Amino acid sequence: MPTDEFTPRKVEIHHDHRNVSGGWLRPMVFGGMDGLVSNAALMAGVAGGGADRPAIILTGLAGVAAGAFSMAVGEYVSVKSQAESALAEIEAERIELRDRPEAELQELIESYIARGVSRPLATEFATAISADPEQALAIHTRDEIGIDPYTLPSAWVASFASFVSFALGAFVPLLPYLASSAGSASGPVSTLALSQIFAVIALFICGAAVSRVTTRSWWYSGLRQALIGIAAGVITFYLGHLVGAGLR
Repeated sequence: MPTDEFTPRKVEIHHDHRNVSGGWLRPMVFGGMDGLVSNAALMAGVAGGGADRPAIILTGLAGVAAGAFSMAVGEYVSVKSQAESALAEIEAERIELRDRPEAELQELIESYIARGVSRPLATEFATAISADPEQALAIHTRDEIGIDPYTLPSAWVASFASFVSFALGAFVPLLPYLASSAGSASGPVSTLALSQIFAVIALFICGAAVSRVTTRSWWYSGLRQALIGIAAGVITFYLGHLVGAGLR
C-alpha cells in the first residue's frame, strides 16, 4: 500500500549498550576495591600490632603510594601484553587472508551456513565482505579468535584508571586519622573503628554502583564487597596483634 505524509509509520525502537570493553571499567573497579580493602586491612594490621597514630598514618600513606604505582604498572604490563598477543593473532589472520584468500572465503561461507544461512546467500554475503580486506579481517578475527581489531583496550587508559581508583579507594580509611588529633584515638569510637567503618561503607557503595553494569542486585553486590572488607580487616587486625605481641 502506498504511503504519504499522513500515513502512520512504524517507529524503530533502539536502545544503548554500556561501554564495557574500553579498557577502563575492569581496572577502575578492581583498583578501587583493592585500594579500599588492602589499605584498610594494612592499617588495621599495624594498629593491631600496637602502632601509634603517626605510624598508622605513615603506613596508610605508604600504602596509597606503593599500591597505586604497583597497580598502575601491573595493569599497563598486563593489558599491553594482552594487546600485543592479540595483534600477533590479527597479523597471522591478515597473512592468511593475503596468501590463501579462496580458503578463507570458503571458511567464512561455511561459518554462515553453520549459523543457518542458505549456501547461496552465505556465498553472496561472504563474497561481499571479502571484497574489503579490512572488513574481512575484522569479521574473521571476531569469528575465529574472538578479537575485534578496532576495539583493543588501551594499556595507558587501564593504567591511569587503576592508579586513580586505587589511590582514591586507599585514601578513604586514612581520612579519620588525618582528621583526628593525637589524643582522640581513645574516645568511645576509636579512630581505627571509624577508619574501618568508612572503608566498609565505601565498599558497599562501590559494590552497589558496580551492580549497574552487572546482573546482580545493588544490595547483594554492595553487601558482598562490604563483607569482604570486614573479613580482611578483622583477620589482619588479629594477625597484627599476634605478631606485635610476639615482637614486644
